[in-house]
Amino acid sequence: MSIPIVPIDASAVQVSCDAASLYIGMADGREITVPLAWFPRLRDASPVALTHWRLIGGGMGVHWPDIDEDILVESLLRLA
Repeated sequence: MSIPIVPIDASAVQVSCDAASLYIGMADGREITVPLAWFPRLRDASPVALTHWRLIGGGMGVHWPDIDEDILVESLLRLA
């Protein structure tokens, strides 16, 4: 019996938020969903500010310049 090897790439490639959650899509197809309440700056930000993000460190994290918030994917994997 062989075990398939699945490549793991925890780099963020997509980010979105709704009124309750933060969603991070990763390069290997996984998605992390965490409560927006965990991040007060994101929770209190305007919907427009939440759409203004950029990947940092080659997808190791996400930065929201309008509210000066940075979140590392690794920290979300530990929490989720």
